[in-house]
Amino acid sequence: MAGKVAKSVVKTAGEYQYPWKEKLAKYGNELAKGVWGYWELGAWKDLSMSARHRARLRKEVLLAGQDWPYDPARKEMRTKRKGHKCDRISAEKRANTAELMKKMPAMLLDYKKRRWEKKLKAEEAKKT
Repeated sequence: MAGKVAKSVVKTAGEYQYPWKEKLAKYGNELAKGVWGYWELGAWKDLSMSARHRARLRKEVLLAGQDWPYDPARKEMRTKRKGHKCDRISAEKRANTAELMKKMPAMLLDYKKRRWEKKLKAEEAKKT
């Protein structure tokens, strides 16, 4: 009786262990064709295993420390910013204004110098 109980315990424990090596050997060629399915002779063909079983197999392989090469290639990150263009432009204008305000004293001195030189030229022209 104890032997039967031990066998049933081992059997129930064995049922919950997912045999990922066998499944990967069985579906490896098909998984390599595509993630969700593939085109064959002009018709779309789904994988023979469901997405749920595929995800479970992937999880078991990754938990075992193995590599899972069947994921689709990732796209590049978006470089385009989200938000309104007017907000970005106004922020750039404010930053530009702040930089120009730092240069303002030198700009005013240059303006006064040019105006003074122009005034001197006008006086010289008046004298001659």
